[in-house]
Amino acid sequence: MIVVTAPTGQIGSQLLAHLLATQTPVRVIVRNASKLSAEVRTRVEIVEGSHADAATVERAFDGARALFWLVPADPKAASVAQAYVDFSRPAAAAIEASSITHVVEITALGRGTAQAKDAGYVTGSLAMDDLIAATGVHQRALAMPSFMDNILMQLRALREKGAFFLPIPGDLELPSCSTGDIAAVAARWLLDETWVGQQEVPVLGPENISFNQMARIMSEVLGRDIAYRQIPSDAYKAQFLGFGFSEAMAEGMTAMARAKGEGLDLGVTRTPEKTTPTHFHQWCEAVLKPAFLA
Repeated sequence: MIVVTAPTGQIGSQLLAHLLATQTPVRVIVRNASKLSAEVRTRVEIVEGSHADAATVERAFDGARALFWLVPADPKAASVAQAYVDFSRPAAAAIEASSITHVVEITALGRGTAQAKDAGYVTGSLAMDDLIAATGVHQRALAMPSFMDNILMQLRALREKGAFFLPIPGDLELPSCSTGDIAAVAARWLLDETWVGQQEVPVLGPENISFNQMARIMSEVLGRDIAYRQIPSDAYKAQFLGFGFSEAMAEGMTAMARAKGEGLDLGVTRTPEKTTPTHFHQWCEAVLKPAFLA
């Protein structure tokens, strides 16, 4: 039995498709089961509730072998540590008392870099890794750069302004990966019962790419001019405050972007094992263009 958290999100929903294709028994933790498709509801065990709740995770982990752990950080949390570490404390305690032997989790690149000490969401995510590792469970921490799919959060700006906006230099080439590839990597580790120990697994996409290069590719695929515009950090933070983020979480997003602009995601050497297949052009054709035209 594999337990999947955040099963209705971009990564979790695609992960479910991989796992269910193998006929593997799956149990999901979900706040509202109606958000799962009718087909998925007939094929998985469902535990309704939050995976920050002790009773919920204790019930979900009972008799299970493996866990997929993903924390959707609460934008209104009082601190980044609360959003990641405190959220995960009930699960860490439940892991120690349960049959769970293997955990595959979503985390961030940056461990061991100077930038990671003040990188907002990244710093919180790495502290969450440490909490789970301290349980002694076999662990694979899938360390992520920025997701290609984050561009979807700027669909309105792409349509109305022909541009997307971040505080990171436009010519800085950084790794970027698709959520589809992340789900495939997670499924591979979850379905393999032979690995042991604790290890970080960088998931770097196929190449480093700059936001200016992304803009040129989007222009080609969408058939209209798209530009990248670098904005000041304070303007970036103000956007999140406008979305209803707490001061701490808006600052956490800003600190993460600042650290990425200073090279946070460049601390890992690319190897074939750390490379995933989906190029940004492919992602634009398969994901961005249909969403843009919808």
